[in-house]
Amino acid sequence: MAAKKVYDYLVIGAGSGGVASARRAASYGAKVAVIESGRFGGTCVNVGCVPKKIMWTAASFADAIGELKGYGFDASIRSPFDWKAVKEKRDAYIVRLNGIYERNLEKEKVEKIRGLAKFVSPHTVEVDGVQYEGKHVLIATGSYAWIPEIPGAQEHGLTSDGFFELDYLPKKVALVGGGYIAVELAGIFMALGSDVTLFIRHDEFLRDFDPVIGATVMETYEAGGMKIIKSSNLYSVENSGDKLKKNLSLTFDVGGSAKKEKKEFGGFEEVIFAVGRRALVDPLNLGVTKIESNDKGYIIADEWQNTAEDKVYAVGDVCGKAMLTPVAIAAGRRLSDRLFGNKPTAKLSYSNIPSVIFSHPTAGSVGLSENEAKKKYGEKDIKIYSSRFTNMHFALTEHKQPTVYKLICAGPEEKVVGLHIVGKGSDEILQGFAVAINMGATKADFDNTVAIHPTAGEEIVTMR
Repeated sequence: MAAKKVYDYLVIGAGSGGVASARRAASYGAKVAVIESGRFGGTCVNVGCVPKKIMWTAASFADAIGELKGYGFDASIRSPFDWKAVKEKRDAYIVRLNGIYERNLEKEKVEKIRGLAKFVSPHTVEVDGVQYEGKHVLIATGSYAWIPEIPGAQEHGLTSDGFFELDYLPKKVALVGGGYIAVELAGIFMALGSDVTLFIRHDEFLRDFDPVIGATVMETYEAGGMKIIKSSNLYSVENSGDKLKKNLSLTFDVGGSAKKEKKEFGGFEEVIFAVGRRALVDPLNLGVTKIESNDKGYIIADEWQNTAEDKVYAVGDVCGKAMLTPVAIAAGRRLSDRLFGNKPTAKLSYSNIPSVIFSHPTAGSVGLSENEAKKKYGEKDIKIYSSRFTNMHFALTEHKQPTVYKLICAGPEEKVVGLHIVGKGSDEILQGFAVAINMGATKADFDNTVAIHPTAGEEIVTMR
């Protein structure tokens, strides 16, 4: 066997977090290599944020077509939505991004190693029979979508990743899951004209967010014709068609424990599972290291991204904490700042992380939910400000989406500790307010900010 190569920094995984950390380390003069077995860019670029946003944008145009008549335009569209053409353009765009990721690594003189990495000792991995050692090693392998082991589910169902492999728009589609991925995909299908049924395990979805978000989005979805089957647990999936033209029937236990009954729902062309993601660690052979995982299989890393193995770190989805692309990027860069940039206190704060749901309408959240604020400060020491209105965008349209804003303040100074917004433009509005909240803004600071009129965002600085 050839002598193993030694690097200052060996990064396993060329997703957003791994590439960001590798490039930052290389900018400080470190000798860096990145190992990747798939497409560069990870989940976000290939089967996540980027292609999802493209499909959400397509769906938003479909929404806009329905609004044209109110503003005096002929809204008749003769041709159906061309899913296949959009997919081809979207896939070509992703390929260009893959190339950009690779070229950016080359510009920083980061070596690319193709293949699956397997630890053979705490700081040495093997790829296709060749060994590579890192003085520091970063695990940034991300996560993967999965399908439950339920009769027929894995045989006939798609994961949320599989959504991007579809080359047609299903006339009737089922989605299983109550998190933001299921809600986003359901909204895309509905806006593009599919008959959509969303199956959720509880009576609410988006349960990781403040209740006002899930309640408002669900209200809008149901008003738009989506069928949401609550308190449902999948029992089986059957296909009375064939692989080319499916005719799927899904049997669920529906209802609470006292009134549970089996119900069959049929006629679906596709069923998509968005039931969470799991850490992509199985190929790594972590047993030869001291690295520990939690009960869900995610690598345990502390606030500095340290694992239980000295000089081995983890960032991003593989840690199962705040599984968002910007979080992985920020954590990876700060880790490299600390290791190679002479910034010994550099680390990511995991508080006040803003996140957006690309639903229809969009929703966003930063800071504490109402329940979290009550637990932290006590019910008597928080004050809630809220506003519900119709965005002026819908002044002349027949269909009107709600806009709901909720501001959570704590203490006598009314420090803003949470902001939760639903409505058109929420994805763009939230970023600026996240800065203010991260800086410790109070309700008085918001009140003292002159409103921009007429906008939806002005409501956030005028609530009483």
